[in-house]
Amino acid sequence: MSSFQIRGGIALKGDITPQGAKNEALQILCAVLLTADPVVIHNIPDIRDVNKLIELLGDMGVKVTPLGEGSRRFQADDVDLDYLESPAYKEKASALRGSVMVLGPLLARFGKSKIPKPGGDKIGRRRLDTHFLGFEKLGAKFSYDANDGFYHIDASDLRGCYMLLDEASVTGTANVLMAAVLAQGTTTIYNAACEPYIQQLSRMLNSMGAKISGVGSNLLTIEGVGKLGGTEHTMLPDMIEIGSFIGLAAMTQSEVTIKNARIDQLGLIPNVFRKLGIQLEFRGDDIHIPAQDHYEIETFIDGSILTVADAPWPGFTPDLLSIVLVVATQAKGTLLIHQKMFESRLFFVDKLIEMGAQIILCDPHRATVIGLNRQNPLRGLRMSSPDIRAGVSLLIAALSARGTSIIDNAEQIDRGYQRIDARLRSLGADIVRL
Repeated sequence: MSSFQIRGGIALKGDITPQGAKNEALQILCAVLLTADPVVIHNIPDIRDVNKLIELLGDMGVKVTPLGEGSRRFQADDVDLDYLESPAYKEKASALRGSVMVLGPLLARFGKSKIPKPGGDKIGRRRLDTHFLGFEKLGAKFSYDANDGFYHIDASDLRGCYMLLDEASVTGTANVLMAAVLAQGTTTIYNAACEPYIQQLSRMLNSMGAKISGVGSNLLTIEGVGKLGGTEHTMLPDMIEIGSFIGLAAMTQSEVTIKNARIDQLGLIPNVFRKLGIQLEFRGDDIHIPAQDHYEIETFIDGSILTVADAPWPGFTPDLLSIVLVVATQAKGTLLIHQKMFESRLFFVDKLIEMGAQIILCDPHRATVIGLNRQNPLRGLRMSSPDIRAGVSLLIAALSARGTSIIDNAEQIDRGYQRIDARLRSLGADIVRL
């Protein structure tokens, strides 16, 4: 395992361009399994989770051809379903949560699939019920074998239907959507997730010949077609990286410009950071964050403490609550963080408290942050990254802290952030990989 060593307290300056969206990539890449024709994808992030998924697709028989930085051509004209029976498949798929996204395309095109329990961040329960309940509605039959740890799914006769998803799961919606595009008849998905990533997937599938309407809403209608063709698709910039860079600039009193941010796709993200007192300037499609000595958290209209909570889109994304929390530690004012969707994502605050932050962990879902208004800078510390988002939050804390910090288990951060150490050094950060 590697570690990051960071000397904090240095103001950064410069431009940074966000990578392609990780959460979009995991869906888009699996969609190439829906057709035997070539599919070209641009702006693919060079991160561990995405690279592992591309490797898994290659092992399944998908031809992968590099076309330059961030671009690849995929052709799934000779998929090896026997690979799903191999120990190598079990090992690779169980280590990667994104592997669950191969189910929808494989069921739609080949009528069967199997998958071990996927891995990923240890942030509490992340159930797969929405995926399987949706497949069952379409006519699939599945079983879980506790002996080999595999889910087995038979989908030899998928038929369109009406379904009300039990939760607006992004990956669940994407998986069921990909299964439905080749099912017989019409499928209606209500309470569908409507994140930009789902909209991007829907547009890509439509360009391949699918018939999906209601894109951007929580009610999707899919008319099944007999076959899909190839296409070319460019992924959005990663909104989580954009929010992370906004928080980084504020915490380190830095002047940073985030290039090509697709501001029209960011939803509430800029507004939430503005509520923390952070100045943002939109310059075309770039976001400029000027250096700020201080920033003050707003209150609600009645003067009560501001609460930032996560919610399904168009609500605030849960992936940025960790960033908001760490940024609030040096603001003026008090903030309540309410993490509704994952029950263990706030447990990393013990490291921030050791660094000198004033945080009360109320329960697994809520934390109260008492901003120090920079009167007591954070102190450098040795710590370990528990998951992608907490890891970057600790990295931001370390960059703003006095002294030297070491963050172990840097591979967790690499899973979601492309060459983050090199990109931060380009802004002037003192960070090295050990």
